[in-house]
Order: sequence, then C-alpha cells, then structure tokens
Amino acid sequence: MTLKIRLARGGAKKRPHYRIVVADSRSPRDGRFIERVGTYDPLLPKDHADRINLQEERVRYWLEKGAQPTDRVARFLGHAEIIPMPAQRNNPQKSKPKAKAQARLDAAAEAAAEGAEG
Repeated sequence: MTLKIRLARGGAKKRPHYRIVVADSRSPRDGRFIERVGTYDPLLPKDHADRINLQEERVRYWLEKGAQPTDRVARFLGHAEIIPMPAQRNNPQKSKPKAKAQARLDAAAEAAAEGAEG
C-alpha cells in the first residue's frame, strides 16, 4: 500500500477549503483517508498564520513510514522546514505561444525594426 500526503477538497462552490490528509494512493481525492494532519485555506493571504496548519509530529511520523507528499504539499512541508524545499518545477515550453502566434510576433518585430530604421 503506497501512502500519499495530499489535499482533500472541502468547502462550498467557489469557496475552497482543503484538508491535508494521509491516504492510500488508490483512494479517491475526497474519499477515504487514514489520518487528517492539517488544513489549507487558499482564500487567506499568504502571510496569514491560519492559511496552513500542520501537525508536524504526525507529518514526520508518516514520512518515516514512507508516505510521499504531492507537489503542493511538499512545498508546504518545505516552507515549514519539515523536508528540504523541493525544486520549483517549470515547463516553459508549454506556456510558449504556438507557431502562428510566434510568426505574428516575429512579423511585428520586423515591422517595428524597419520603422525604427527608416
């Protein structure tokens, strides 16, 4: 059984509130879990004390047992200095404009360069 430390969504529509839970990786996101180890309220400001609440002792216990945090939870744990801060993943290829948009940008840049010269 592989364990994950992940977010389980709660709250009303457009008002998310998450529980940080330890769950079997095969169970559904909002379904059965083993233990609740914290909460996350994304609507609060980033510097607010109640934005992320963790039971550090229980989190450390589950990490020793082999639980793997998801990317978002790993960032929370890194900020709390429970684990080393994970490297920030970025895929700049995916956010690049597509071929036609790049061609339009290149044409606009050439036109601007010619206008500046003449």
